[in-house]
Amino acid sequence: MALRSRVKFAKCQMLVTSFFVLLLSLAGASIVVLTHFGDHFTVISRAPLERSPFQSLDRWVFAVGIVLAGLLGLGAALSAAATVREAQGLMAGGFLCFALVFLALAQVAFWRLRNPTQVEDAVLDTYDLVYDQAVRSPLDTLSQELTAIQDTFLCCGKTSPFGLLGSGEATLCQGPEAAREDCLQSIRNFLRTHGTITSTLTSAGLALTVYAMLLSAFLWLAIHKGCGLDHKGGYSLTPRAHGYQCPEPSLFRQFQEAPVPRHPSEAEAIL
Repeated sequence: MALRSRVKFAKCQMLVTSFFVLLLSLAGASIVVLTHFGDHFTVISRAPLERSPFQSLDRWVFAVGIVLAGLLGLGAALSAAATVREAQGLMAGGFLCFALVFLALAQVAFWRLRNPTQVEDAVLDTYDLVYDQAVRSPLDTLSQELTAIQDTFLCCGKTSPFGLLGSGEATLCQGPEAAREDCLQSIRNFLRTHGTITSTLTSAGLALTVYAMLLSAFLWLAIHKGCGLDHKGGYSLTPRAHGYQCPEPSLFRQFQEAPVPRHPSEAEAIL
């Protein structure tokens, strides 16, 4: 009885965990789509540079994020279906999805710890390249891209480490734009906020996938051994007591009690 209660409790936990994993997959997919198609990152990635340090990183992050979100959603769906239907194969598929996502998220967390400023450096380097070329050629198309970046991040220019600006740099921020924040600081603050959200989702994904793997492994063993499950469609025959006869259905009993029609014999037919 205790084992049956533990299995039922594990089933409830698996359904709740699958629901939260599905929510996490939707949140991760939303963050990835907003990162790739949002104004702040789009205006950086579309800069017409020969060697943009951010474009390849942006494509890589988008592809990995969509794949991980899809695997999380698939694992949640398979685990929930396997829990309801007590299907061993579906539970194994859910465990495999959770294991793949866990390994990928562990690599992402390790990459974030080892290179915590790689995304920030790529975005700032792209802005520096656009800024330098726009200052050298004010009539070039990069000046329009620089203006779009500054309007998106609500910033203007960047502070010179020597405190002096050239003639081209001094004319970039005039009038109301001069009161805006330094672009390097504004971009850095935005990326750090975005990085905090990403790290939170990564940590939640690691915790949920580990817990989901433990539950799916336990339920897979329970289904395989047949312990504490409902066994839908399975019946057991018990020996009938001596001298006891099961009552027949009323419809069958009426057919037995009805008089049997008597066919006339040949002699009666001749008479």
